Amino acid sequence: MSYPDWTEVRGSMWAAELDFPMIDGETPTFMGQPHARTKADLEGADVVIIGSPYVSSSSDEWAGVSKADWLAAPQRVRQQSIRYKSGYVQDFRLNVFDHLKMVDYGDADIPPEANVGKLDPELILQAQAAVEAKVNDALDVRALPVVIGQNSPCSSYAIAKCVAEHTDGDVGIVSLDTHWDIFRECPQTNDPRIAGGFCWLYKTMEFHDNIHARNLVEIGPRGMLEASDVVEEVIERGALFYSGWDVQRQGIEAVCKGLDHAYNGTKAVYGHFDMDVLGGAGPAPGDILGELAEPIGMSDYECIRIAHELGLRGCDGFSFICIPPGSPVMYRVIVYIIMYLLAGKCIRQGAQ
Repeated sequence: MSYPDWTEVRGSMWAAELDFPMIDGETPTFMGQPHARTKADLEGADVVIIGSPYVSSSSDEWAGVSKADWLAAPQRVRQQSIRYKSGYVQDFRLNVFDHLKMVDYGDADIPPEANVGKLDPELILQAQAAVEAKVNDALDVRALPVVIGQNSPCSSYAIAKCVAEHTDGDVGIVSLDTHWDIFRECPQTNDPRIAGGFCWLYKTMEFHDNIHARNLVEIGPRGMLEASDVVEEVIERGALFYSGWDVQRQGIEAVCKGLDHAYNGTKAVYGHFDMDVLGGAGPAPGDILGELAEPIGMSDYECIRIAHELGLRGCDGFSFICIPPGSPVMYRVIVYIIMYLLAGKCIRQGAQ
């Protein structure tokens, strides 16, 4: 699928007459909100958007899809966001920006070398630290960091780590994913320090004493991809698991009720949305995800609904990986997830 260039996006019927701040020549701020260039610019913010353009591949492709398309996700999500004229979510008759101050903090300063050539553990750790720096800045001013990225550890573990280190008490996790990501070690590097794509969730629980399986809600894995011993271990340790099959059989209402598992006895909750969970059930073909595509995927509505429920309950950090590349409507799904999450946050704070 060919993504339109910026000139075409900018000239669309929805965006042509709008003015908005620009991060660079082809990147508007998310939803046209103010561009925060320094930590001082975050003062008073309730929500901080952060880009994390990192892909863990040593070739020109990842999972059979062009690496360039994966890396473009933070820019393209922002580009698609400017078609929306305001923060008014008509489903709730609520303008998010009447109640919350959002700023766009640009992209993390990921070393260019981290996205080129061999996967070097030292460069991966530098890339992770660059994301952590921006997430910590947001948490320091008590804002909700929302990270738009593509691969671990930069757009998953980095956020969980910061939330854990800012929380005096236990942290729950709500994870949407096709894969559990609970290998004992990252096979791409064989370095025990790296919380990579195959192992970030296991490493998060290993590295942080205040994150436990008993407050994990894992939603979306399905089929025959996982080794039984690692899955059964995490479930035995207390994780609540809704497979893709369970989501369809039990329904989204039951899944939303089960989110309470992440909140029982915790002081903070991190939302992790690996968007390969959509599989073939979203508004674009499943094969857009290349090797990541699996049947019995969740729908766009189910993902958006869960994000809204997190907003209603309270969410302290939120991020995306594996955003399906190339399709404008898939980038719009990310915009919806963020805005419906924030609508829930507004309602939690008494906006209705």
